[in-house]
Amino acid sequence: MRHTPPVRTLLSLASLLLAACAGTYPLEGRIWDARAGAFVSSDEVFAHAAAATHVILGETHDNAEHHRLQRLALEALLGPRALAMEQFDSEHQPAIDAARAQGADAEAIAQAGRFDRKGWNWPLYKPLVELALARGWPIVAANLSRADARAIVRDPALSRLPPDPGLARALEADIADSHCGERPEPKLLAGMVEAQRARDARMASLLKANTVLVTGNGHARRDRGVPLHLPRANLLSIGYIEVEPGKRAPQDYLTGFLSPASFDYVWFTPRAERADPCKP
Repeated sequence: MRHTPPVRTLLSLASLLLAACAGTYPLEGRIWDARAGAFVSSDEVFAHAAAATHVILGETHDNAEHHRLQRLALEALLGPRALAMEQFDSEHQPAIDAARAQGADAEAIAQAGRFDRKGWNWPLYKPLVELALARGWPIVAANLSRADARAIVRDPALSRLPPDPGLARALEADIADSHCGERPEPKLLAGMVEAQRARDARMASLLKANTVLVTGNGHARRDRGVPLHLPRANLLSIGYIEVEPGKRAPQDYLTGFLSPASFDYVWFTPRAERADPCKP
């Protein structure tokens, strides 16, 4: 006869497992107010977002929890807004607008906007588009076209942005880190930096009153991304950041990607399961 553990035993085991997880990643699910240097509630974050002209929601693109939390943030924003998305190239705005005029659903919007369903993993973004449609919010195709980005990589001067050596060095380090520590050759790296800056500038130029931008954490950064091109804007930036082993306090994250000036709020989340791209 199979022995079934009593319910109390099962609950105790579950509690131990949860405690072990919390011990490994004590920041998971917590929100750090970078300016105040304190943990805050989601209600406080959403209240500040509601008062901001521009809300920028960062993400790690393949992390489903980040998109779930983005949806919660959108739901908390009452009143008229526009949803701007890095995942749509701005050249497809007329097609998106035409589809909206014909009563398109989220699938038809993705089709009209040439959404890269595989590259961006459409099911993660569909709920955001659905919410915008349900509320009658405009959908803004915010990104620089791929053709324009490739042209800038070949000829950085095409970005027409003023030189910023300090920012360039920081972006070079980010790009090298994203390539497993390997720096592309100097000419290519310079082009990649300018393409990144040009994407930030394009997205910023399309943020009108009461806009929410969904974009990668790199673009959402106040110290390196889109906010640099909106210096006087009433803006709030939220970075959704995956927890890392061995890091138990917000300050532990300031030695890598983050700095104290990166985001208004850092929302710590579970890590997405993915293969390590840097492993041979």
